[in-house]
Amino acid sequence: MRGRRGQATVEYALTFSALIMPMIGMIIFTAQLLWVWHSIVDYTREGARYAVTHCWQGSGGNVVSFMRSNVPAMIDFDQFQQGAADIQVQYFSRNIDTGALEEFSCSGGECSTECIPDTVTVRVQGYTYRRFLSYLGLPPIPLPDFHTSLPMESAGCDPEQGSCLP
Repeated sequence: MRGRRGQATVEYALTFSALIMPMIGMIIFTAQLLWVWHSIVDYTREGARYAVTHCWQGSGGNVVSFMRSNVPAMIDFDQFQQGAADIQVQYFSRNIDTGALEEFSCSGGECSTECIPDTVTVRVQGYTYRRFLSYLGLPPIPLPDFHTSLPMESAGCDPEQGSCLP
């Protein structure tokens, strides 16, 4: 009996360090990754909602500018503000004959009632999840592209006044 003193403490220490701590680490990692995933999905949708209610600009600069200035509070938000995570905006029109979507172009000028595309796609790509893994010395995890497509609503244009929201 005398030689067993402290055995439970040693067993607990081994179990805690070998099983419980790694499990806690995995739960924290998974929770952070899911939080970031959800934030990027919502961020992409918000950019698409902005794009369908504001005027068409060939470069999508107004949408990208809005998105960079309205990044949600999340881990690595600086990747979105500083441009490491790429934001792309594409406008499409539907071909009358085939019904297929084609790249939108308009000679009437940007931000006018004459140039309203049919759909918009906002894409966020190039984001790498780094936060939790950097403490462990592991490489970052690249996440897949996130994109949202929506039909144009008004493009922020008022046909009666002939003006559009930039």
